[in-house]
Amino acid sequence: MILPAKYVQGEGVIGKLGSYVKQHGERPFVVAGRTSFSKVRARVQASLLAAGVPIRGFDDTVTECTRAKIVEIAAKAEEKDADVIIGCGGGKAVDTAKAVAESLHVPVISVPTQCATNADGMADAVIYSEDHKFQQDLFLSQGPVLVLVDTDIVARAPPMYLVQGMGDALAAAFEKPAYAASQRAKKGADLATSAALEVNMKCFSTLMAHGIQAKKDVEAGRLTESVEAVVEAIKLQSGFGFGGGGCAAAHATHNGLTSIPGISRKHGEIVAFGTLVQMVLEKRPMGEVERVMRWCHELGLPIRVSELGKIDRKDMFLAADKACDPGDTMSAMPFLVTPKMVLDSIEEVDRLAASMFP
Repeated sequence: MILPAKYVQGEGVIGKLGSYVKQHGERPFVVAGRTSFSKVRARVQASLLAAGVPIRGFDDTVTECTRAKIVEIAAKAEEKDADVIIGCGGGKAVDTAKAVAESLHVPVISVPTQCATNADGMADAVIYSEDHKFQQDLFLSQGPVLVLVDTDIVARAPPMYLVQGMGDALAAAFEKPAYAASQRAKKGADLATSAALEVNMKCFSTLMAHGIQAKKDVEAGRLTESVEAVVEAIKLQSGFGFGGGGCAAAHATHNGLTSIPGISRKHGEIVAFGTLVQMVLEKRPMGEVERVMRWCHELGLPIRVSELGKIDRKDMFLAADKACDPGDTMSAMPFLVTPKMVLDSIEEVDRLAASMFP
C-alpha cells in the first residue's frame, strides 16, 4: 500500500506550508498551472518566506502532463538546485510535479487548488500527449511527503471541479474490489490490503450521503461539513491504498473514449460514465446501477454517450478496442473483457439512461 506520508486538510492550512516544506528541504521549486498559481502565489510565497525557505524558482506553464514538459521543468529545477518540489494546481500540474521530483530524486509536496481529481496523493503520474490523448500511467517509487488541502481554496474553485472529482472518486468502490479479486485469482504478488478496500467503500458511502449537498453548498459559497467530507473522500479516501495499481474497467473505458475524436468532457466526468459501464460489465443488480445513475444525473455527470461530446458512433468500437488494450487496466478485471463486451455495456448504459430520463 502506497500512501502520502502526511495528509493535512482544513480551512487556511496553506499558511502552514512553509513550516512543512522546511521539514523536507530548503530550496523549494513550484510546478503549477498559470491560472491556479496566480490565485495562491502570494500566500504560498508568504508562507515559505516566513518559514525561512523562500521559493527558489517556479514554472507555471503546465497545461498538460507530457513527457516533454516533465523533462523541461526537471532541467529548470535542477539548475536551481531544488531539493523539494511543490506541485500546485490541478491534476496535470501535480502529476507533472511528482514526475519531476521522481526524476530528480527529491521529495514532492502536493497543494491542490481544486478537487477535479485524486491525483495529489497518488504514486503515479498520468502522461498525455499535447492534444490530451492518454499515453501511459507512470508508476512512481513513492507518494508525496505531504498533501496539503486548504478547503477555503478548493471549495471556492468553480463547483464543476468538485463534481468532476466526485466522478473520479466514484470509481474507487468498484475498481478496487475488481482489482483485488483479480489479484487473488491470479495469486498475484500485489494483493490489496483490507484497509484499502474498507476506505474505498467509505469513500462511496460518503459520496452518496454528502455529494449532492456538497455541490449545493459550494454553489452557495458555503464551507460545510458536507463539503469537508466530500473533499476528504476525493483527495484521500478514493486514492487510499491504490499505489501503482487498483484501477480497472472504469479508467480503461475512460482511456478508450479519450482516444477518439469528439470527447469534450473532463477526466472525472468520463470516469463516472466508465464506472456505469463497469457496473453493467459486472452484471450488478439493476437497482444498484439505477441508484448510481440517478446520483450522477443529479450532479450533472454524463450518463449518455451524447453527453460525452460530439462522437461519431462508428468510432465507439475503436474506443472499446482501446479500452481492452492488454497494457491498460481492463486486464485488472477478474474476468476476460472483450471489446464487444465493452461496446455492449456502453450501449446498455445509454439505453438505461434514456429509459430513466427520457
